[in-house]
Amino acid sequence: MKHPRTLALAGCCGVLALAMRAADPVPSKPAAPAAAPAPKTVPATATAPIAPPAAAAKPAAISTAAAAPAPTATPGTSPAASGLPKIRLFATGGTIQGSGENRDNIANYRAGQIKAPQIIADLPELKKIADLSFSEVSSVASGAIDAKVLLKLANEINAWLALPDSAGAVITHGTDTMEESAYFLQLVIKSDKPVVVVGSMRPFTGLSRDGPLNFYNAVRTAASPDAVGKGVLVLLNDTIHSARFVTKNNTHRVDTFVSRELGAIGYADSDRVVFYRMPLTRFGSKTEFDVEKIETLPIVDIVYGYQEASGAAIEALIAAGVKGIVLDGSAPPYNRATLLAMSKGMVIVQCDRKGSGRILTSERSAGRGTVSADNLNAQKARILLRLALSKTSNASEIQRMFNEY
Repeated sequence: MKHPRTLALAGCCGVLALAMRAADPVPSKPAAPAAAPAPKTVPATATAPIAPPAAAAKPAAISTAAAAPAPTATPGTSPAASGLPKIRLFATGGTIQGSGENRDNIANYRAGQIKAPQIIADLPELKKIADLSFSEVSSVASGAIDAKVLLKLANEINAWLALPDSAGAVITHGTDTMEESAYFLQLVIKSDKPVVVVGSMRPFTGLSRDGPLNFYNAVRTAASPDAVGKGVLVLLNDTIHSARFVTKNNTHRVDTFVSRELGAIGYADSDRVVFYRMPLTRFGSKTEFDVEKIETLPIVDIVYGYQEASGAAIEALIAAGVKGIVLDGSAPPYNRATLLAMSKGMVIVQCDRKGSGRILTSERSAGRGTVSADNLNAQKARILLRLALSKTSNASEIQRMFNEY
């Protein structure tokens, strides 16, 4: 039989052990850890008697305010673009907005089918670099661009750039006549803010399309302070050209645009937009051409020079009543026909079909009254002659314009 003191001590220890077990939640109640977060899953039940109804409604109000900017007031503008340069897209159509049924058949598509909002939405990265809006000017292949579209485009761009908070403009355009539209804008845009004309050689729906990167780089360039005062720019394939000198050089290749004699003026590289030179011809705020109140442009045609060419084309244009003719090359029968044209008040501009080089002004040509196109190709000389004829038909004054622009 144990000693009474031993029994008492044992009894006390037993009580103490039971007390310790009761205080230990881990071994004696394995469900306790799972039960602990349970109140957190039903905060409404736990807090409903304490929190007033207004407090419960605040999260919903905050959530609604955060979602409100999603349907933007200005089409194509991102709510995250606050404080970023304000760039406006002027969409005219072309391959960059082209759509085809098969991704791998990039030659089978219709130009101008993709609208500006889809082009913008395709590049969420733009939200980081510009406050972007848009205007749908036309939705055609570039061969269908006419004086009406050009004048509308120029006036809309001038109105946009006149706004104090606008930073620049981007124009989507088909590549076939891009250099003509770009040079027209070079002559009539009255602002020194960046204007970038962009296109692509593959449709929007095509495999390995080049349009999205071209458009992205165009917006980057238009938003760049370094692009100010450079005139209208043409951008494809990471390369920036002056509208005055650029031309399309290949029917299908993505590196089709070149500035033959003088080269590109800059590049839109992944790290930054960089420029190395700028044109010295007149443009922007220095231009004398104003198309705000012009509804149409004088008709000017181009006559190509080749062996055994007759004067029939020039004679037909005289009969049609055109205001000017650009000769792209020469032929002996043209001499008599152009003299007849000038006798009826038409202006003749001489170009050359070789694609580069100046047309030198000689005493003979000056005596005849023909205008030298300098180093403009025929399609650009036509653009400048149309604008010049909207101001004067004096050949000497028009020659001055060709020398300066």
